[in-house]
Amino acid sequence: MAVSTPICDFGRRAPAFSLPGTDGRTWSLDAVRGPAGTLVMFICNHCPYVTAVIDRLVRDVTDLQALGIGVAAISSNDASAYPEDSFAEMTAFAVRHGFSFPYLYDESQDVSRAYGAVCTPDFFGFDAGLGLQYRGRLDASGRLPGPADARRDLYEAMAEVARTGKGPSVQLTSMGCSIKWKP
Repeated sequence: MAVSTPICDFGRRAPAFSLPGTDGRTWSLDAVRGPAGTLVMFICNHCPYVTAVIDRLVRDVTDLQALGIGVAAISSNDASAYPEDSFAEMTAFAVRHGFSFPYLYDESQDVSRAYGAVCTPDFFGFDAGLGLQYRGRLDASGRLPGPADARRDLYEAMAEVARTGKGPSVQLTSMGCSIKWKP
């Protein structure tokens, strides 16, 4: 079932976290924080919305990291009900797609609840002071990739945050599969 994210709550503080990464490290918000801003993404391995854009996502994140944006991806899905989202599968997914950022497992789902994440993908773009500036989509893609020349909404928004400390006033919400909550 497709779900859309709510409108950006500008200035909302990024909740702290400490989560295990597929690289064997434990990552905190402070460890991923970038000098020009921070992007926290909620994704998973099996969602067709994520798999449709994963190559674009990796490209855009790599370009944002070059601008001083720190990045982390978090999977919060119930892996007992969705074994394709298990920690072992997350590790393989990160390697297969060449992640240049930590891929973290929120087994308790406490972090996704603290952020108010609702779907995969769900993007939270923060300024250098960790105030929310972007809660929109990657681009015009949905369950299938958008056109090759689609505007890079996430990249453009976070590049603006890196330059000015402010996100765009008009943002198009992200759409994806609902997070698979534990009973």
